[in-house]
Amino acid sequence: MSRRKGADGPDGLVVVDKEPGWTSHDVVAKSRGLLGTRKVGHSGTLDPDATGVLLLGVGRATRLLKLLTALPKTYTCEIVLGVETSTLDASGEVTATHDMSGVAFVDVEAAALGLTGDILQVPPMVSAVKVDGKRLHQLAREGVVVEREARPVTVHRFVVEPTGRATDGLLVVRAEVDCSSGTYVRTLADDLGRALGGGAHLRDLRRTAIGSFAVAEARPLAEVSPEVVLTPAEALRDYPSVVVDADEALAVGHGKVLPRDDRYQGEGPWAVVDATGRLLAVYQAHRGDSVKPDVVVVPVEGPGPG
Repeated sequence: MSRRKGADGPDGLVVVDKEPGWTSHDVVAKSRGLLGTRKVGHSGTLDPDATGVLLLGVGRATRLLKLLTALPKTYTCEIVLGVETSTLDASGEVTATHDMSGVAFVDVEAAALGLTGDILQVPPMVSAVKVDGKRLHQLAREGVVVEREARPVTVHRFVVEPTGRATDGLLVVRAEVDCSSGTYVRTLADDLGRALGGGAHLRDLRRTAIGSFAVAEARPLAEVSPEVVLTPAEALRDYPSVVVDADEALAVGHGKVLPRDDRYQGEGPWAVVDATGRLLAVYQAHRGDSVKPDVVVVPVEGPGPG
């Protein structure tokens, strides 16, 4: 955890294991009181019924949330074949039923494999995607359904396993999904049902990881406090880092464009840290052989070097 001189509250990251029944906004609002600062945000909405990893940026680290949002996600869930709902999950009203008693598990595995890789996915109406300036879930509450453009997403892994048949005779499968940011698992469940000639919906969704931040290190909301805040540098542990000397650190603090040398490997972005490991900024590739600041975490006041 780090603190800004003369400022209230910590800077950094909290890994929360969200409980069911809480919205992501609820978690943020509660965490503001627990952390003693209003500057708290999250890196990506998790449905109220869903559980699992929710990353909270605190203080200056809220400026890093866009980088955390871009990290891949891992989910576990159950998919109920034979029933479609208005929300594509168990919270919605049943809109259609299908006799899928003839579906073999080998067919489910094949359909899941067909939904793996680079695919196009239509965002569900119950989502935060904006259409003409209004979020889809707001339109859905008004009973309005609009056309949505399919978006490219990547499903790195879609593994299913049988659970047996539920008491109501429906086929239920467990699934684990590794996917890119922006992938909707409820839509994946719906697509799976359609690929099998019927329909399906999602239940018991749990996000088990965002990048390297897994449930094993996540804390229930009741345990959130300034003492559990990870440093801003730790928040960017999934990105390559570049260590700069004192002169470069001063230039970074002033948001200077820097020459790109062999420390900047890959395409970026890069977490720029000083000799103590403190995160100073995030840099990205710039024109020519240079890099420029995307986010300056520790700005320097006064005239810059040179």
